[in-house]
Order: sequence, then structure tokens, then C-alpha cells
Amino acid sequence: MSSKIIFFDIDGTILSHRNFRILDSTKAAIKQARENGHLTFINTGRTFSEIEDEIKDVGFDGYVCGCGTYIYLNSSVLFKTSIDRATRQMLIKDLRKYKLEAVLEGNSAIYFDSKLRNVKLKSVHDMFKRRNFNVLNWDDPNIKFEKFCLWLDTSESHLPFYNKYDSTFDFIKRDEPFLEVVPKGYSKATGIEYLLSHLNIPHENAYALGDSANDFSMLSYVKHSIGMGNSEDEIKNLVSYITKDVDEDGVAHALKHFNII
Repeated sequence: MSSKIIFFDIDGTILSHRNFRILDSTKAAIKQARENGHLTFINTGRTFSEIEDEIKDVGFDGYVCGCGTYIYLNSSVLFKTSIDRATRQMLIKDLRKYKLEAVLEGNSAIYFDSKLRNVKLKSVHDMFKRRNFNVLNWDDPNIKFEKFCLWLDTSESHLPFYNKYDSTFDFIKRDEPFLEVVPKGYSKATGIEYLLSHLNIPHENAYALGDSANDFSMLSYVKHSIGMGNSEDEIKNLVSYITKDVDEDGVAHALKHFNII
């Protein structure tokens, strides 16, 4: 049996979006896949600092984080890129100028403005604190981040900011009104492409499981694309196979379907 490589989104794929837990069946399926000689990777929009121990404890061969901006393999950083210092400073200045609220996501810490007006973003801040993530302030002198997310008051409130940075970043529309912002040229798909080349794995041996808009690039790239039963409609219309809901043993069902376990 030839070795396969499987990429898993986190939220809504291995982690329930309802109770924020990982099913025992999911943990067992990933463990069995590795025992069968296959490689398993997290592929997420989260940066490495946003991956909690419960996920790491599942046991993966590596991580593609921050939409392809950071690749971690066998306890070593294989690839990383970061927004340069001048651009970071300009971004923060413009976020404040245009009165935009954002979380700035780095591989060592997550950064919030000291004055949060948006109720949803305040709840995200509080959730990160409860989960013991390294939460710091935009004014931290050592701030360093790879991507960021915008919480909008209206669907058009970000347009002046967007027009300035459209050539530098990709703006991925998520749940309204929420945008994920990633340096141009990087995505979950570029992370997969990098690893396939580095590990010399054929494209036809790559599988990906996801459920939402920021999974579109990786599900479009791999030959074997798997949407969760709880996926958004655009994902269900894209993938080659739809498995069961995340809370109905969806991961295990998919890996069995493709004879990975």
C-alpha cells in the first residue's frame, strides 16, 4: 500500500464547532492512519500559537499553519514567512485610522487592540484568554504576526483599507462580517504543494478534509477532496466526496471510505 498524505482542517473538521471537542473516533482514526504508514497534517488558517494541546496531543506528522505561511514537520520548522516590520507598523496605523477591529495572528502570540468595541471580537479575546493562548497587545514592542482577521461593523466598512492593501494581501470572506487576511501567494494549497515537493509524494496521493471558505484552495488543489457533512454549500459543491458530520464520526467515515484505515 503506497503512502498517502492527509490534510485536516481544524474547526468544523476535526474539532466540533458545537462543543469544541475532538471525538475519540477522530483521534483513533488519525492514529490508525499513521500506523498504516500514512502521513497526517493539520492544515489550518490558525497560526501555531492558536493550536491548543488537545489538537497537538492527537499526534500529527506536522502542521501547515496561517494559510501556508508556516510549515512544521517532525518537531522542526520546515518553512516560515512573516509580514515585515515596516508593513506591520503601517497595518496597525491604518487599522486604527479606518477604525477597524482585528486580531493579529503570530506563531508565538495573538495580538488585540487595547480598546475592543466589537462584541464578537471581545468574546474571541476572552475565549483565547480562557484557553491560555499567549494573548498580547498591538503596542507590544516585539509584535510579529503572519496574518490577521478583520471583524467588520458593516460589509463595506473595510473598503478604504482593502483598496490600499488589495495588491499585498488576499481577503478571504468568512462568516459575515468576518474576513481572513493572508499575504498574497500563500494559502492552504501552497502549503500542500510545498510538502508534496519536499517529501516527494505524488499529487494523486494527497487527501484533504475541510468544511468552510478558507478550505477552498486546498480542496481545489488535491485530487481527493473531502467535505464534512456540516460543510458550507460551496464546499459541498466543490469536493469529490462528502463524508458525515464532524460530530457523527465524519473523519473516521472518510478515512475508511478511502481505505486509509
